[in-house]
Amino acid sequence: MDSLVLEKNSSSLRDKFYMEEIKIQELIKAGAHFGHPISKWNPQFDPFIIDKKNGIHIINLRFTLSGIDKALKELIKIVENGGNILFVGTKPQAKDVVQSSADKCGMFYIVERWLGGTLTNFSTIKKSIRRLKMLEKESSHIYKNITKKERAMLSREKLKLSDLHRGIKDMKYLPDAIFVVDAKHESIAISEAKCLGIPTFGLVDTNTNPFFLDYPIPSNDDATKSIECIVEILITAVAEGLEEKNKADEQKAMENAKKIKAKKEKQEKEARQVKEEASKTEK
Repeated sequence: MDSLVLEKNSSSLRDKFYMEEIKIQELIKAGAHFGHPISKWNPQFDPFIIDKKNGIHIINLRFTLSGIDKALKELIKIVENGGNILFVGTKPQAKDVVQSSADKCGMFYIVERWLGGTLTNFSTIKKSIRRLKMLEKESSHIYKNITKKERAMLSREKLKLSDLHRGIKDMKYLPDAIFVVDAKHESIAISEAKCLGIPTFGLVDTNTNPFFLDYPIPSNDDATKSIECIVEILITAVAEGLEEKNKADEQKAMENAKKIKAKKEKQEKEARQVKEEASKTEK
């Protein structure tokens, strides 16, 4: 019996190691292990560096996998509890990846310039979004009795606000977490989230202090393939978490509907009994 248990455990460990190796090979293919030149090194990143090659630091991908795993568990918890994640990637290499990934799982995103106060002064941002929604309605009163020049000015304003807010237009409340691509580039977003106690997740390269984030993922945050590879893993898990939440919500709704129906039937039955008893008494 003991030998069978040991054999199963050994097989499980081999499978886990094999899967890790596959993931590491995928990360290598995407170039996730390439850091910045040694001259741009942040000493805080040292624990996650495994080597130097041609003047560039090489990231230990086992720490990358560990970071992904920790981030996954927390992000799934957040979405299963009905929380929302704000994805932030305003650098050119990250924009398309972040927008398409956030769209896939129905989350919010910012891919243009981060406006100072997006989180810490959210009430002002909401006013700006309300203005955008008003501009998007052709029937809005602001378009009545105006000149061509004024209409052109409103059109330019709409375009500008749309670029800035299109990914958060329907975000009624502050997010429950933010995920950034390049912690150094998105330092203002992280600082605002920290001020409000919002958990921070993201990709962090060798030129940045990884401990600036609550859940750092050490990796190359400049190469599009590296960003795609890691974000895709996270998005897939978030989408699965949302699916589980939706299933649980549907199940709960069905159970509630059954309870309401049973309660209604009970009340109707009691009402009939009362009516029958009253009828007998009259006779």
